[in-house]
Amino acid sequence: MNSAEITHRRVLNVAIPIVISNATYPILGAVDTGVVGQLGDAVPIGAVGIGAIILSGLYWIFGFLRMGTSGLVAQARGAGDVSETKAIFIRGMIIGITAGLVIFALQFPLFWGAFQIAPASSEVEALAQSYMEIRIWGAPAAISLYAITGWLIAMERTRSVLLLQLWINGVNVALDLWFVLGLDMGVEGVAIATLVAEWTGLAVGLWLCRRNFVGGDWRNWTRIFDRVQIRRMASVSGDIMMRSMLLQASFMSFLFIGAKMGNVTLAANQILLIFVDITAYALDGFAFAAEALVGGAVGAKNRADLRRAAILSSQWGLGGGVLLTGVFLLFGPAIIDLMTTAPDVRIEAKSYLWWMVIFPLIGLPSWMFDGIFIGATRTRDMRIAMLQSTAVYIVMLFALVPTMGNHGLWLALMVFGMTRALTLWRYYPALEATADA
Repeated sequence: MNSAEITHRRVLNVAIPIVISNATYPILGAVDTGVVGQLGDAVPIGAVGIGAIILSGLYWIFGFLRMGTSGLVAQARGAGDVSETKAIFIRGMIIGITAGLVIFALQFPLFWGAFQIAPASSEVEALAQSYMEIRIWGAPAAISLYAITGWLIAMERTRSVLLLQLWINGVNVALDLWFVLGLDMGVEGVAIATLVAEWTGLAVGLWLCRRNFVGGDWRNWTRIFDRVQIRRMASVSGDIMMRSMLLQASFMSFLFIGAKMGNVTLAANQILLIFVDITAYALDGFAFAAEALVGGAVGAKNRADLRRAAILSSQWGLGGGVLLTGVFLLFGPAIIDLMTTAPDVRIEAKSYLWWMVIFPLIGLPSWMFDGIFIGATRTRDMRIAMLQSTAVYIVMLFALVPTMGNHGLWLALMVFGMTRALTLWRYYPALEATADA
């Protein structure tokens, strides 16, 4: 049983490596956008952006592997069940490889459907198609990495998560620069760089989790396919999958609606979404700390620790949100200038920058509640809350976009974030009760 006291130091020991690790991911997105932005044309920027978000949306349908693994392993660890922590890891790897192969097999109807839902210009679609046809070969590795990351977070081995992310993004950035700026491979070079990074990252991740292959637990198929545990994992996974599909559909609709406003607006929104990524991935570090610590408290049946973990991680998250707001306020225009040399895209992006300044404080509560609920595996509540939030978001799109244009699109996204927090807040008292002995 994990009986260590919940302190500020413990929260930071879990959170800081994740904050650094997650912050490198949007930096990768910035490099992807920046290297094609040097071509001086909005079309490649839009192609990489729309191709990446389609693939991210498809992959993140299986994001339950990251979140479900984290919550279930944290609870098993809190209860002192070492064998189950290993069994959950193996289940996650089996699901990850299988899911990746299925997406690879269905790539053409999936890509076609994405462009039918919300088409971009023919130039953007053609380049995006080429980008995705290369990157899709990495689907099994990309999805399996969710399970690896979730297991490491639950075990509070966040320095290993940092090492893994630094490897993946370091390889990706180096190859981006070489393939695009050195070899002039354009959008295809960006895709190949990501493909190589994903498969080498899987190898590194398996090495970091090698303790799961010590002894015979990793091939104890009776334990791995235990019906009770499989049903529990399926229930948690189903709820998170529905929640993830709704979340990704909302962000994909955001990009697709922006695409209908022209290539310049599409490119500007893609650059601004880098600010969103920086915020989400940086502040999610504190939400991930909540996952591990809340999950451990639930497994140990310790309500006081659960509440303390939720409060301390949220306090540090708020500090991070205030810091990011200040950074975006002071350096936002310079960041945009680094992302593109196209004058029209720079002007367009800066006209919406103030949304990015307020976004960290608006988005923080929903991310912290996500971490708390994932750790407690209260996934049914998360699914219901996301259904309610998505409904509000759709209403806001219809009400705001026709009259306010792209500003209405960004306002609808802000309302979506606030609604996610409010709907989860309603369920928190019942969550705390799950930790009663």
